[in-house]
Amino acid sequence: MPTDVTFPLRNAPAIAAAVELRPGRYPDIGTHQLYRNVISALIAEAGISVDRIDGLLAPPREMGGPHPDTFFHEKLVEELDITARFAMMINAGGATYGYMVQQASLAISAGMADAVICVGAGKFEKMAPDVAAQMVRNACQEDFEFLHGAVIPGLYAQYATRYMYDTGTTAEDLAAVSVAARAWALRNPDAITHSKGPITVDEVLASRMIASPFHYLDCSIPCDGGGAVLVASGDLAREITDQPAYVLGFGQHHGHGYVSQSPDLRIAGIAESGRAAFAMSGRTPQDIDHAQLYDAFSFAPLVQLEHLGFAESGSAGDWFRSGRTSPGGDFPVNTYGGLIGYGHSGDASGMSMIVEGANQVMGKATDRQVAADTALIHAYGGMMAEHSTLVLGRESS
Repeated sequence: MPTDVTFPLRNAPAIAAAVELRPGRYPDIGTHQLYRNVISALIAEAGISVDRIDGLLAPPREMGGPHPDTFFHEKLVEELDITARFAMMINAGGATYGYMVQQASLAISAGMADAVICVGAGKFEKMAPDVAAQMVRNACQEDFEFLHGAVIPGLYAQYATRYMYDTGTTAEDLAAVSVAARAWALRNPDAITHSKGPITVDEVLASRMIASPFHYLDCSIPCDGGGAVLVASGDLAREITDQPAYVLGFGQHHGHGYVSQSPDLRIAGIAESGRAAFAMSGRTPQDIDHAQLYDAFSFAPLVQLEHLGFAESGSAGDWFRSGRTSPGGDFPVNTYGGLIGYGHSGDASGMSMIVEGANQVMGKATDRQVAADTALIHAYGGMMAEHSTLVLGRESS
């Protein structure tokens, strides 16, 4: 078993600026233009000359589609007219953007770059049946899943059912996650559900069934959007903002690729990724002020809180039902509304929790600002096969 990484990062890499397009529908704007828009917004937020940027990380354009643009980062570098010392494609589903921050931090620590744009954008457009089928095929094992008509909610539902069986977690516990997400969304004017009012556990359970145990309000909201962060050396980050979000530690784990290949449907990887991030940062769960957790479906934050060491097995539902994770609670989770309340912005969904976590640490979260000296961000990709954990803080290690 390899030893967890504990070396300190040199050059104090930090997120110096973070932006996100308002999630919604952009029928007249193509995906490439969404990238242009979010990069322009990031550069304006950072307030620095483009010639000070020397790195860029992007996923393939249309990452989840049948025909991804696998050299898209080259187009963006060319359009920005930057001299990139560090640039590449990264593709790991929702974990993509956590891996970007990790790679950018390592490059800055090694002196390979000083300022790296990490960007993603995407659309959930109405698709032709053959295109939609290809997207599902990309997430399915060909022989044991796709041929039997698998769909994404149904695949995740297998994990959720196993988790509920093992821990005694109830449908009411899952519903409480959606209730908390909506409470945070009501504080975020950019959230898709901001104007829709609060919801109750009973209302979640009364919404139509999608794939047991998931009701409609247990599911994230597909939409268009994009986000970006600028990871910079500590010296440059402090030029850009009075309070950078320093990258204190990170971890990742890569497991099985498909649900049917999981040995027992008990989710592997979250704990391993988190343990590495805590070891590298020198922090423990008790040192974390708030968490931003990938929530494509309502069971996911429960699993993550438990596997990351915040809650005992089977007790995370109590955290959400009691209000601990909601506005005013002692451990805020998904303060922007999560993918369930804010919106699941195409291929860029894994960027949303990074933008929020960074803005919380930088003190830029406006009406939803919480105590945020140290934040944990966890995202997963594929069928919960790829895991990324980040620890951000107001002081460098």
